[in-house]
Formats: sequence, C-alpha cells, structure tokens
Amino acid sequence: MIFYLHGFDATSPGNHEKMRQLQFIDSDVRLVSYSTLHPKNDMQHLLKEVAKQMKHSDDPAPLMVGVGLGAYWAERIGFLTGLKSVLINPNLHPEITMQGCIDRPEEYTDIASKCVSGFRLKNRHQAMCILSMHDEVTDNTLSANELSPYYSIEWDTVQPHKFPQLAAHLPKISQFKTA
Repeated sequence: MIFYLHGFDATSPGNHEKMRQLQFIDSDVRLVSYSTLHPKNDMQHLLKEVAKQMKHSDDPAPLMVGVGLGAYWAERIGFLTGLKSVLINPNLHPEITMQGCIDRPEEYTDIASKCVSGFRLKNRHQAMCILSMHDEVTDNTLSANELSPYYSIEWDTVQPHKFPQLAAHLPKISQFKTA
C-alpha cells in the first residue's frame, strides 16, 4: 500500500497521474487528502486517516509518498506512524515559504516546536528524498543540506517542482519500499 499526499495544489490533475505511476510499484495507492490551509487540523486529520486506512491493509511495508507540501507531511506522518516515506521536492519550511498562501503559517512553527526533538535522527534511513535540480519553487540544495545527514538523496536533472514523471525513480522507490 502506498499513501500519496498531494502538494499545496491539491486539485492538480498531476496528482492522479502520479498515483497512476505509483501503481507500477503497488496496485493499492491511496490518496490521503488534506486542506493545505489549516496545519494543526491537517496533522490530526492525516494521522487519523492513515491509522484508519492501515486497519484495512495487510501490507507488511506500506509507504508514504508526498510531493512539495505533501512531502513535509509524509516525513512527519511517516515518522509518527512508523512508516517509510519518500519525499519529493519537500517544502521543509512552509511557515516561511508559504506566507500569504496559507491562513496560519505560525501553526507550522508550533508543530515543529512540539515535534519530537531530533526526530530526523530517530527517523534516520526511514525516508528517501528525490530532489529536482531545476525546482522553480524550492532551493533543493538547501533541502539536500538539511536532509542528507539522515536520508538518502536522489537528484533528478529533468523534472520541475511538481514532478510530473516518476518513471525514472520507480525502481528505486520500489526497492526502498521493500528493503
């Protein structure tokens, strides 16, 4: 089972396409949608939804996959639920980068302050990152610097921020899921 968490643009047709591509790894790909606007509510909703969905699966190695803001959540929800996660062009600091786009950016700061201290150290090797060299939204060299001590980093030389084509990375994602 793969949980797919969309980015800030929840209604993008690219989400369906990425889910379809992920079905080459596992036929059971589930969209876990959230508001994108209310972080504290989103976190509670995502935790409840993943727990509910997990009850209906016997997959020994479920995986979280998120793009952009969805990768922010995939890392945290994956850690809190004990699932591996794949972070694609993660928006690591939405409290800074999404000013003016979300209603309560300060809630992301609050979430970070309430998260387990050093959670990435405790989550080491439980996530892999796929970063675009040509991301027009996020400076992925900063993301790589922040995440590389904890997770493996895969660079993509073609895809933009929304990462419409996962095909080149599906074998590595599949291997990571089952390792």
